[in-house]
Amino acid sequence: MSYDSRKAAGILVFVGGAQFVLGMLIAETLHPGYSVAQNYISDLGVGPAAAVFNSSAFLLGLMVVGGAYFAHRTFHNRLVTSLLVLSGIGAMGVGIFPEDIPVMHEIVSVVAFISGGLAPIAACKLQKKPLNYLSIVMGLFSLSALILLSAQYTFGLGEQYFLGLGPGGIERMIVYPILLWQTTFGGYLIGSS
Repeated sequence: MSYDSRKAAGILVFVGGAQFVLGMLIAETLHPGYSVAQNYISDLGVGPAAAVFNSSAFLLGLMVVGGAYFAHRTFHNRLVTSLLVLSGIGAMGVGIFPEDIPVMHEIVSVVAFISGGLAPIAACKLQKKPLNYLSIVMGLFSLSALILLSAQYTFGLGEQYFLGLGPGGIERMIVYPILLWQTTFGGYLIGSS
C-alpha cells in the first residue's frame, strides 16, 4: 500500500466533490428564478449558469476518475475502483451532455446516481469505524432517494412521494449524500497513514 497514492486519491476525490458543491451553489445564484425545490440540478446545465455548472460537473468526474486510479493503487479493490470510475464518467457525461441532449443526459445521470450511491457501500471495508457505517448510511440514503424519484417517473406518483421537498429537493437527496461521502472519504484518505 502506497501512502503517496492514498494521499493523491484523497486529494482528488475531496477537491472534486468540494469544487462541485461550490460550483453548483454559484450556478444556482447565476440562474434567475432557479428554485432548489422545483428545479432539477441539471437545469443549471443550460442557460446563464451553464458554463459554471457543466465545467464543474466535468471536473468532478475527471477528479473522481483520477482518484479511482490512485485508490486502486492503494487498495487493489476492483469493485470500488469500478464504481468510482463509473460515477466519474457519469459526472463528466453530465457536463458534456446537458439536459437539452435528453437521451444521453439521462443515461449518464443514471450511471452517476447508481454508481455514486453504491460506491460508499462498497468502500465501507476500506474505512475504519464509525466512518464505514456512515458510508453505508450515505449510500443507502442516496439510493433510497433515487428509488423515490424513479417511482415518481415510472408509476406517475404524485409529489407527496417527494416528502415535501419537490423534485429538485429529492434529487438533491440523491446527490448530496454522494458528495458528502466523497469529501469525507477524500479527507479520510488524506489524513490516514
